[in-house]
Amino acid sequence: MNPEQNPSAERPVSYYEQVGGAPTMRALVEAFYPRVIEHPLLAPLFPEDIHPVMEKQEMFLTQYFGGPQLYTMREGHPRMRARHIRFPITPDRATAWLSCMQQAMDEVIEDSMLREQMMERLAMTAYFFVNTEEQEAEQ
Repeated sequence: MNPEQNPSAERPVSYYEQVGGAPTMRALVEAFYPRVIEHPLLAPLFPEDIHPVMEKQEMFLTQYFGGPQLYTMREGHPRMRARHIRFPITPDRATAWLSCMQQAMDEVIEDSMLREQMMERLAMTAYFFVNTEEQEAEQ
């Protein structure tokens, strides 16, 4: 009997649920963006009013980690690479972004194994966004 035929079968618990849902996603975003706007490689990529960016990030992370499809419901398909293509994302900027996120996760999420698994997923995504070589960004 497969899980669709057996409603009592356990479904996998999402990262979103494991970390505590919406309050944790909000806390993660609130811990992350102060680091981003202070980072010399990242700050130039973000607008002065960071709040709309934070809201979109919270919706995206919620969806990305298995919560409600908030981002898609409001913004449409994530198409994250296409949405970021206008920004010069270098390997160093991807690494800096991940460093800020790691610090935020260390602050907000207690379970180290869970943090590690979530960061592995984010690392794949961050480096997928790279669209500019370091030398090009310096010109």
